Amino acid sequence: MTFDLDNMSKDELKKLIKDAEKSLKTIQTRRLTEAKKAAESAAKEYGFSLDELLSGPPKKGSKSEPKFRNPANPEQTWTGKGRKPNWVNDALSAGKTMDDLKI
Repeated sequence: MTFDLDNMSKDELKKLIKDAEKSLKTIQTRRLTEAKKAAESAAKEYGFSLDELLSGPPKKGSKSEPKFRNPANPEQTWTGKGRKPNWVNDALSAGKTMDDLKI
């Protein structure tokens, strides 16, 4: 199908663009559905569901329990391992001790 774009009116061009955008959305939706089905089929071949694959491998090791809590924001905690968070450094600068921050 060919179009003589130079001889089309503004309204005809707008309609053509609208129709093309609608067709692109339809094609994308169809291809997305096909891709999902193909991915589910491939996962099934290996004995997994697509959700299992997307969640990634199980995490190794266990996370340490937090030992310190920010008194200004109880949602912020620290295990005491690794670099001190900024809130710990700020509390220490303000005269608090590590014992003050213990849970």
